[in-house]
Amino acid sequence: MIISRRKDSRLPVMNSLRFKQPSRLPSFTDSGIENEQVLTLVFESISWDIHTICAVASVSRRFCAIARRVLWRSLCVHRAPGMAAALSGSDPSGRIDGGWQALAKLMFFCGGGESTRSPGHFLSESRFSKTSGRFFLPKNCRGDLLYVSDPCEHQAVGGGGDEHLGVFRGVFREFMRSKTRQCLVRRQAELEEKVRCPYCGGRVWSMKAARLVPKSAARRLGSRDGGLEFYVCVNGHLHGTCWLIPLSSDEDEMGFDDGEEEEDDDDSDDFLRR
Repeated sequence: MIISRRKDSRLPVMNSLRFKQPSRLPSFTDSGIENEQVLTLVFESISWDIHTICAVASVSRRFCAIARRVLWRSLCVHRAPGMAAALSGSDPSGRIDGGWQALAKLMFFCGGGESTRSPGHFLSESRFSKTSGRFFLPKNCRGDLLYVSDPCEHQAVGGGGDEHLGVFRGVFREFMRSKTRQCLVRRQAELEEKVRCPYCGGRVWSMKAARLVPKSAARRLGSRDGGLEFYVCVNGHLHGTCWLIPLSSDEDEMGFDDGEEEEDDDDSDDFLRR
């Protein structure tokens, strides 16, 4: 699934989806621009621009509540309908672990890394694949559904021309019921003290420390062995980094064999533009 975002020079670049919470509620009634249906039509007309939603949610507590109740979910459904349906399909209320605001941020925001020259930033487009996600799951957890993005390439600080760090992110469906979480609990993996999820702020497990990083993940990303690290938070959001290996054209065509056939994503043709 490819998710794209049109750049708008009139809007300031925002490094997170956090916004100020107004201290007072407005006294007027639900009418005009404050009507949810009106707001939905307005955002449909501008293709659910994420920066505009951030700005509107900062205006008042009423707008903030509407954004949490309607706008963030509508943004995700509009931008990635297949992914949104897969993540919330079993819940008739349409709820997802961590909330829709966190998922919206995960769709469009690269968290950067300590070894890169650029901090977190918004992306003009993103591609998430559940086929790629299977390569990040241990064999006994392959029944879980995990979407993983293509790595965002960053040049490493102080590295040579070929030293690049890939920053990737992902999300589990129903992580609380997943086999991956069961493995973490069974192994008594400890939550990290200094690392937090950049999307929901939850505590995280290091999959490397838990020894749950399959070799297929590094090969999928084109990373060297031992050059990959990723974390999964209590709400099922994944983020991580990997050292990328420049591939020759022959190596790129060879691919790899991990004992399972490569499948086309059923969401790979969803190309969303603004």
